Amino acid sequence: MDAVTLDPAAWPAPAKLNRMLRIVGRRDDGYHLLQTVFQFLERCDWLWFEPCDDGAITRDGELTGVPPEADLTVRAAHLLQQATGIDQGARIRIDKRLPMGGGLGGGSSDAATALVALNHYWRTGLTLAELAELGLNLGADVPVFVHGRAAWAEGVGERLTPLDLDEPWFVVLVPACHVATGAVFGDPELTRNTSLITITDFMMGAGGNDCEAAVYRRYPEVAAAAAWLARHGPTRLTGTGSCVFAAFPSAGRARQVLDRLPPGWKGFVARACNRSPLHERLTREHAASI
Repeated sequence: MDAVTLDPAAWPAPAKLNRMLRIVGRRDDGYHLLQTVFQFLERCDWLWFEPCDDGAITRDGELTGVPPEADLTVRAAHLLQQATGIDQGARIRIDKRLPMGGGLGGGSSDAATALVALNHYWRTGLTLAELAELGLNLGADVPVFVHGRAAWAEGVGERLTPLDLDEPWFVVLVPACHVATGAVFGDPELTRNTSLITITDFMMGAGGNDCEAAVYRRYPEVAAAAAWLARHGPTRLTGTGSCVFAAFPSAGRARQVLDRLPPGWKGFVARACNRSPLHERLTREHAASI
């Protein structure tokens, strides 16, 4: 563990993987209807919050390509202020470790962590369900990060059923490209009428990711990473990518695979977890305040 991981003031914003993703329809407003399975990783962005009395929401430091007004973390803080009428503010600092545009949910996870942490610091008293409903205004996968449980998801990804999944070690490859989610979902060749399955079907091995064909065609770097990793184990794209992943039974085996990466390629090893590190942090915070 590094110093940040051990810092008691730091709040984690974990990555997620889509263990499967099926596109089963499309609403009249253009949003796609999904069946997907979310699971967290023990790899996180890290955030710090300093409450203040002047009502201002500020972000310390720079995030490349993300001005404060577009930052989901800052937007989440403003949204919580507006929803509760709270007159407190906060200074927010982010140690960004999850790649942007990788399908790991970093921005949504940061937003969820801001909602959960500031709900605690500002004592606004909202329930997780209320925070998740707020978070849906920021992104379809914010609610799963707020609730903090691995889950089967339907609708646009907001209707959640908690799951207990295996918790393997994953090798996650990070191709050197940023996938444009809108372009993938707008691809004329994207499958949008995959048949519905059940949770039992998924547990028996059904799944897949309907975005893979479109992403691999549009982004040769992602296709190459998936092909390389597939030589070592069954490989899947997470969300619309760009990251691809494969599961292994131990950290040692996963690291052996990662050590064979071609020069210049990037990736990491992380263990899956069904309970979000964010909620472990919140539990410690509550225990300390008793």
